[in-house]
Amino acid sequence: MRQRLTPQERRAHLLDAAARSIVAQGFLPLNMERFAAEAGVSKALVYSYFATPYDLFNALLERELTGLLQGGLATASRVADLDQAAMLCVMFYFEYVCRSGPLLHILLSDRYMVGHAAPRVLQMRDALRRRLTRLASSTLTLTRREILAAIEMIIAIPEEAGRLVFHREIDTAVARQTCQSLVMSALRALRAPDRVLTREQIA
Repeated sequence: MRQRLTPQERRAHLLDAAARSIVAQGFLPLNMERFAAEAGVSKALVYSYFATPYDLFNALLERELTGLLQGGLATASRVADLDQAAMLCVMFYFEYVCRSGPLLHILLSDRYMVGHAAPRVLQMRDALRRRLTRLASSTLTLTRREILAAIEMIIAIPEEAGRLVFHREIDTAVARQTCQSLVMSALRALRAPDRVLTREQIA
């Protein structure tokens, strides 16, 4: 006999199933009929918990961000030293992507969610970004726009390294060491951008 789940357990089950389907597919949206079948429930039951696909994806996004922030990412972003804060945040996110795949990246960057991300979710993301931007502004001689661009580039390092580990394309220890080295190099370059060789100098 199928185990009877509480509403909270059923909701968590649907979110877990959505996370697996999104990472496997690599983009949004999901085909809700196929998703329901993969989750072992009816489409009507899915819609009884999440009125629209956007509600489902926002609930998943909020769960994942909340878990990351409460699990240590928020604390790491409040460290006073830029290098230490950046490395702690990066490696924390790397370990998350190793376990969960590029789930957050898909949820936050897919065009399907443009204009549909819940305000509270964006506030959580932006609060973390603001803390890191303020810390970087007190340390680096860069404009706010340049710092935001640098943050986006640095985030791509653990995202790609973790994705490769998740898909078993690279050893975890190798990916972790490479991730740390690349982030340290990026931070050094941001402190002295005039020392970075141009393409003409390299040639």
